[in-house]
Amino acid sequence: MEFNEKLQELRKSKGLTQEELAEALYVSRTAISKWESGRGYPSIDSLREISKFFSVTIDELLSSEKIVNIAERENKSNIRNICDLLFGIADLMSILLIILPLYPKTITDFVYSVPLFDYTESEPFYGAIYWIMFVSFFLIGVIKTFSNFRKIEKARNITTSISIIASIIAVLFLAITRQTYAIVIAFLLLILKGILILTNKKTS
Repeated sequence: MEFNEKLQELRKSKGLTQEELAEALYVSRTAISKWESGRGYPSIDSLREISKFFSVTIDELLSSEKIVNIAERENKSNIRNICDLLFGIADLMSILLIILPLYPKTITDFVYSVPLFDYTESEPFYGAIYWIMFVSFFLIGVIKTFSNFRKIEKARNITTSISIIASIIAVLFLAITRQTYAIVIAFLLLILKGILILTNKKTS
């Protein structure tokens, strides 16, 4: 007997509706419907709850092979979530390009390093571009982090692509305008994002 059939049988033996079982297991009714129709399997945590609720062992519900497959799938999903979270944090860290003293400012023949809001050496056009780039990175990080917590797949993928393209453009622009310190931070953040993307691809 397959898992979906076992679950239906156990539920009916207790005279429960899908909605009542969902409330008892702290999941949605849609999840119960999905499991009972054979369109998916519960997580390891949900399996433990089902096992405890119906007083059966997990082995009675699923074969060892299926349990291993679920555990592997969950592990990959967790790694991806962590990578996406770190990716969002990397974009949020672009605030460092605004608040750290990375930009040269000449005061009475001495060159000091100042944060972006004190930087007046370049043309206003370049200064505006810096602000637009770094604030945009921060906003992308906010969206990426939010979509990760809300599990909005499309938004996660779109923000990743936009972030990588924008990071490459930012590194090139900082190189052209010879912002030595800022380009180091921007380049390190780009490398970090690249590593996270590669880690994601290896687990998919």
